[in-house]
Formats: sequence, structure tokens, C-alpha cells
Amino acid sequence: MPTKPRSPKRNAFYAQSGGVTAVINASAAGVIEACRKHRSRIGKLYAGRHGIVGALTEDLIDTSRESAAAIRALRHTPAGAFGSARYKLKGLEQDRAKYERLIEVFRAHDIGYFFYNGGNDSMDTALKVSKIGAELGYPITCVGVPKTVDNDLPVTDCCPGFGSVAKYVAVSTREAALDVASMARTSTKVFILEVMGRHAGWIAAAGGLAGRGPGDAPHVILFPEIAFDQARFLERVRQSVASRGYCVVVVSEGVKGPDGKFLAEAGTTDAFGHTQLGGAGPEIARIVKEGLGYKYHWAVADYLQRAARHIASKTDVAQAYAVGKAAVEFALQGRNAVLPVIRRRSSKPYRWTIEAAPLEAVANVEKKVPREFVTEDGFGITAACRRYLEPLIAGEDYPPFAGGLPRYVELKNAPVKRKLATDFKV
Repeated sequence: MPTKPRSPKRNAFYAQSGGVTAVINASAAGVIEACRKHRSRIGKLYAGRHGIVGALTEDLIDTSRESAAAIRALRHTPAGAFGSARYKLKGLEQDRAKYERLIEVFRAHDIGYFFYNGGNDSMDTALKVSKIGAELGYPITCVGVPKTVDNDLPVTDCCPGFGSVAKYVAVSTREAALDVASMARTSTKVFILEVMGRHAGWIAAAGGLAGRGPGDAPHVILFPEIAFDQARFLERVRQSVASRGYCVVVVSEGVKGPDGKFLAEAGTTDAFGHTQLGGAGPEIARIVKEGLGYKYHWAVADYLQRAARHIASKTDVAQAYAVGKAAVEFALQGRNAVLPVIRRRSSKPYRWTIEAAPLEAVANVEKKVPREFVTEDGFGITAACRRYLEPLIAGEDYPPFAGGLPRYVELKNAPVKRKLATDFKV
């Protein structure tokens, strides 16, 4: 029987990966609205329920069942509207059956475009899917959509998701510092805020934006890039309390000792093989208590920092939407195995554009805070770092409110009828 000619109109697949952000759904909105704009070339856009796991298990979501208003509302809704997953695919030979399963599902649903919204590991997966597709005679256009609160993707000036976390951390540091300062004479002397950042201290650096002049909080920032020196740290805390009456510390979860080991290593790993961290904040608090005896409080921003859509950066929202839209445009231009990246044209005024970068330049590479962004003593940010960070937290893009709370959208997430007879266990 002759093979039925393939329609020039192909379906598309979109998946969210890894830790979600306050603006990842803005990227989803960019992808979906761009696909709808190009209906003559893109049929339906399917999303993976819980990311790449949805593709492997043929658990697809039909985004065409969602109204235009619902998709617009994604722009101001945090978390992952379709569900995300920490699920790492290994090398093509190690996990060949899984890659072949992806192509089997894509073939069954005539998916010709794959948009993968994630970080370093996800870009590696997208690159490998493009290779295995060609190898198996099923060419598929794979385009990454950048996302990571850690801001550690190379090539791009910044990562969508980071600006909003940076704004939340800067605001929280400033507000907490005012609280501590008002109580320090008779109560808490040291406040410690633990923020995300396993190997790159960008989020911790953002805490430095809270202070404007000499002596302003935070008085100490602990970066993963700078080896923790306990004696020097305690002396800095002592000096701050002696001169100002209190000390505010922002510590990255990934701060390491001179031996290169995480201060808060829990001895386990996550689904991506990353070391599970057990709490740098309380560990620093213990060091302060035992070394100086000051009364202290510590807090862990944890999910709050990446879910805080109510105080999202307007710049971040705009960039998140723009990279989603650009991903579709690049795919329709025939660009395969690329990623939309942000190019800074100027800092004052802040101007940026979107360009395409090869996935090979991004996959499994981490961008760390450069030494020139950290003060000589290793405890603060420089003017150069401030110039880099300030535009990324600029502007407010508040969600609509109802009854005193943000009004977020919940999608129908209607399932797509399965076409394959076989199940796949993940």
C-alpha cells in the first residue's frame, strides 16, 4: 500500500521541565498564541502532562480546547499549567528505548515541532531528540525555550524566571532588614535568608539590590562561587552587629566550604542526579549561635521565591513571553536544535532583542557569577553586578485580583485520545 503523503501542516508538542517559575506559563502563552497565529502551518499544539513524562506515556493535552482568554491568563499565572517533571533522559545509547518511544509517540500524532521549556538538562534532551529523529527517519524540528530561576544558562544575557525571583529576594531582603533593624536593640541581632542557587549565586547576588548605600542590608552575601571561610564570616557578622546593631545575611543554598563540599549536603540526589541540599540557612544560623551567641532568625525562601507571581518583574514577564513566541517563529523558519536567547543591547535604557543560539552551546553548561561581580572581600556585589541586575527586576506586572487574592487561571487540560496500543513505564 502506498504511503500517504505527509501534510505540510504538522502538529506541535510543548513540555515544561524541571522546577517551575513565576513566568514559565508566560512562555507557554507565547508558544500557544504563536502556534494559533500560524494555523496554516501548525495543526494542533499538544502539551505533555507533567512534561516529557507525558510524551513518553502518550499522556497528551489538547491545548486547542482552551479559550483565547484562558491562554492570555497564563501570562499572569505562576507554576506549570500543564505539569512539569524532574525526569532526566541520559545519553542516546543509555536511554535509546526512551528516545525511540518519543519518536513513536510523535509519529503517531504527526508531531513535527517539539518545544521544550527548561534549563540546561532540558536543552540537552531537545538536542538529542533532534538527532534521534533524523537517525530514525523522522525529522522533527526541536527548539528549546529557556527557563531557570538560577540564571545559569550560558549565551543568553539572562534566563526567564530569574528576574522575578531576583525581585522577590531583593524586596524580601529589604523588608526583613527593616524588621530586624527595628527590633535589634532588645531582640534578634542576625537574620539569615536562604535562597536558591546550587552552583551559581545569581539569586543570592540579587539580594544585594536591597541595599543602596554603605551599611545597608544585606551585610553579608554567601555565594557558591566563593569558598566559605568561617572565621572571616563570623568576624564580618561581629563587626556588623557592633557598628549597626544587627546583621542581615543572604546565603545561597549551594554555598561550599574550602573542601568544595556543600555546607548543607543531605547525602541524597534528585531525579537529575543533583546533590540534594539540606538547608544552608539553618547551618549558617548554627555557626552564628555557636561562634557569637547572638539571637538569630533564619528563613528559607524555597518555593515562595519562584512562585511569587504577585511581585513578578515586568521585564521578566515580557522576556518569558517573547522567547516562547520566538521559539515558534524559529521553528517555522526551519531552524532546528536552537534556543531563543536574550541579547542585551544597552543597560540604560535597558534594551534587548531575541536571537537564536545552537542548543549545543547551551546544553549542560552552567554560567556562574563572574568574580568581577563580587566585592573583593567576597561578601557583596559590585557596581558592575548592580548594573547588570537592576534592569532585570524593573517594572511591575501585577495579576488581576479578586476578593483580595490574585486570580489565576486553571486550564481544562483535556486529554488527547491515545493512538498506540502499548504502554510505557517511566
